[in-house]
Amino acid sequence: MYNDLLRKDKELYTQNGILHMLDRNKRIKPRPERFQNCKDVFDLILTCEERVYDQVVEDLNSREQETCQPVHVINVDIQDNHEEATLGAFLICELCQCIQHTEDMENEIDELLQEFEEKSGRTFLHTVCFY
Repeated sequence: MYNDLLRKDKELYTQNGILHMLDRNKRIKPRPERFQNCKDVFDLILTCEERVYDQVVEDLNSREQETCQPVHVINVDIQDNHEEATLGAFLICELCQCIQHTEDMENEIDELLQEFEEKSGRTFLHTVCFY
């Protein structure tokens, strides 16, 4: 993707920050990952786009339930640009720290998300699925 955009219009994609973001992503992970291929078990899954949230929830609900362990799926909509990604990263980091410090995530997460919605002016989607 990086090389394709570089060939198409290096100046435009450099100016709008896309090439910088893709270059950073190349250094973070070797290739795109598909959640549907991941069989790890999580307590919390965060998405940054409603379409991805819907796909994650659909995938989890289509799997055979084995342990009935809950997993909270939360979406924080973040526009795909450098500034919003940076602000969203700080918001998600703060949210994760607050969740980590709760004594009972299962009973406190709804109230915590409501506080974050009020504080950030964003609406979060939240659902619980089971493994």
